[in-house]
Amino acid sequence: MPAWAALPEGPPPTPATAWTPATWSLAPLALALLAYAGGWRRQACARRRDAVAFAGGAVAIALALVWPLEAFGAYSLGAHVAQHLLLLAVAPALLVAGRPGATMRRALPRGARLRRLSIAGRSRPVLLALAPATAAHIAAMLVWHLPAATSASLVSVPVHRVMVASVLLAGLWFWTALWHRLRARDAGAGGGLVALVTVMMAMGFLGALLTFSPRVLYPAYSDRALLLGLDPLFDQQLAGLLMWVPAATPYLAAGLVLVIALLRRKATTVPPRATR
Repeated sequence: MPAWAALPEGPPPTPATAWTPATWSLAPLALALLAYAGGWRRQACARRRDAVAFAGGAVAIALALVWPLEAFGAYSLGAHVAQHLLLLAVAPALLVAGRPGATMRRALPRGARLRRLSIAGRSRPVLLALAPATAAHIAAMLVWHLPAATSASLVSVPVHRVMVASVLLAGLWFWTALWHRLRARDAGAGGGLVALVTVMMAMGFLGALLTFSPRVLYPAYSDRALLLGLDPLFDQQLAGLLMWVPAATPYLAAGLVLVIALLRRKATTVPPRATR
C-alpha cells in the first residue's frame, strides 16, 4: 500500500474524542501565556484589549492543535485547511495585536531584559521586512498544500510538526511586519496594501482551484474522508471555500485599516481651496 494511502489506526474522531493534547504543542503555549500574564500585571498602563487579543490568539492555537482540528485534520482536507488558516491568519494576527514583545519583556529579570532588547534591536530589520515576510507567508501556504507535502505530513509525525511550526512562524513573521505598518498608519500603508492583496490573490487562486476542480487532487484523503462519512470531492470543495472566503476576513480587515490611513493622509495633504 502506498504511503499516502496508509490509514490511521483506530476509529475516526468524534467531537467528544477529538482531543490531542501533546507536550510539543501545550508546553510552548503555556509558557507564552505565563510570560504574557506576568508582564501584563507589571505594566503601569495595561490595556485589557491587548490581553483579550493575545488570549484570542492562544484560543485559536488551541483549536488548531488541541481540539478539534488536529484530530479531524488527519481525516478531512477541510479540517486540515481550517487548521492552517487558524495558524497562518487568525492566531498570529491576534497574538501580534496583543503586543507580546513589549508585554513579555516586563516579565523578565533586568539582565535578561537588556539582553533581549539587544537581540531584538539586531533582529528588528528582518522582523519588519514586509517583502520577505509576505513571500514566506505565501510559500508556507502553497508548499504545504501540494498533494505530496500534504501526504507526507499525514504519515510522518516529524514532517507534520515541521509543517505546523513553519506555518505558525510564517504567520507570525508576516503579521509582525504588517502590524508595524498598521501602527505607523500612514507610513508604508501602500506597501502593506500590496502585501495584503498579494496574499489574498494567492489564497484565492488556491481556494478556487480546490473548489472548482472536477477531480480529487488529494488521494491521501479519499479513504480518510469516507471514514467520516464525507464525499472526498465535497471535502475538497469545502476546503477550497474555507480558503477562498472566510480566510480573507483577517486580511480584508487589515486592508480596511490601511485604506482609512491612506485616505486620512490624503485629506491632510490636500491644500484647502482658496476662498473668494
